[in-house]
Amino acid sequence: MFNKLLFLLLLTISLLYSQQTMRNLYRLNDRETRSISPENFTGEKGKGGMATLEDGTAARAARKLGQGWKVNPYIHIKKGETFTLAEINGSGVINHIWMTPVGDYRLMILRFYWDDEKEPSVEVPVGDFFAAGWGMMNEPIISSFAVCVNPRSGFNAYWQMPFRKKCKITMENMGDKKATVYYQIDYSLEKVDKKAPYFHAQFRRVNRLPFKDVYTIVDGIKGSGQYVGTYLAHGARHKGWWGEGEIKFYIDGDRDFPTICGTGEEDYFNGSYGYNDREIDGKTYYTPFSGIYSGFYQVKNAKFDDLIDAFGQYRWHILDPVRFKKDLKITIQSLGWGPDGYLPLQDDLASVAYWYQIEPHNPFPELPPKEKLVLKEHKKKK
Repeated sequence: MFNKLLFLLLLTISLLYSQQTMRNLYRLNDRETRSISPENFTGEKGKGGMATLEDGTAARAARKLGQGWKVNPYIHIKKGETFTLAEINGSGVINHIWMTPVGDYRLMILRFYWDDEKEPSVEVPVGDFFAAGWGMMNEPIISSFAVCVNPRSGFNAYWQMPFRKKCKITMENMGDKKATVYYQIDYSLEKVDKKAPYFHAQFRRVNRLPFKDVYTIVDGIKGSGQYVGTYLAHGARHKGWWGEGEIKFYIDGDRDFPTICGTGEEDYFNGSYGYNDREIDGKTYYTPFSGIYSGFYQVKNAKFDDLIDAFGQYRWHILDPVRFKKDLKITIQSLGWGPDGYLPLQDDLASVAYWYQIEPHNPFPELPPKEKLVLKEHKKKK
């Protein structure tokens, strides 16, 4: 009954928002729609589906049908190779990205470059970028405004990403095997306001968090902008509740104490009371949810290294962006319950911070080395 009522509430909110959005569908403008995929690498008008059997990745499947019949729907990225998914010249806005990758999600790195910048504004493993940070076969179902993950691995992002001169999107395969990617990047050619900020996303991971250390979601943001979202993959090592930690936003010169201080990890992600945690036959269960602005899921039968459990949480600040004029830093505590009260934990935390800001931006910290990016499964006993 509870799940049914929750679903109806979320559906009602979604419909109300959709009605406001749909009111703009009949309004015409001068924008031009384009789309880049393996069937049209340049996005040029009238150039889709032109691959031939001589060079198509699916030539064997299409051999009896020929050109125009799904000859090149995907790409392969060799180990150690970086592939340019899209390169767009001129002014425009990316409206939607769909992708279904095959490989080690943590070792398939997305990078976005706006205009002529040399340092990326987005640098995130592909799964984490789409709030699905626990690898293949562990994809959640997410139905939110900004990100949707549909069965089985249909990754969708609806973040609006403007650019004035140029856009370049790449994927690096850091894995030891060939990776395969189906993808579509939908965008509009249009004028972009001179004051429009650029989209940014940054990944971080610490495994295992040192005792009593605070996990940093993002720092070093300098300039003017607004923070719009957080994804957090939390791997728990402690039996019992793991989400007491407070999130803190240090805005425009805050030092010892933040301007925004949350009251608990699940509180920040819009849940409460341990996501309705309860123990049945020695195993802890939670109530997952996927809302338009926030969500939580538990990875079923998680078998990662020495973790007891694995979770994903997202929070989109769509109606409540966190605005900053000079700088921003965000941290979260890893905190559980012990016999004498709060217990600092040494969990596996990985995150993506999403924000818009006026360029230039500070260069990002280097990604963790390969061995600290990958998810390690339980070692089988001989």
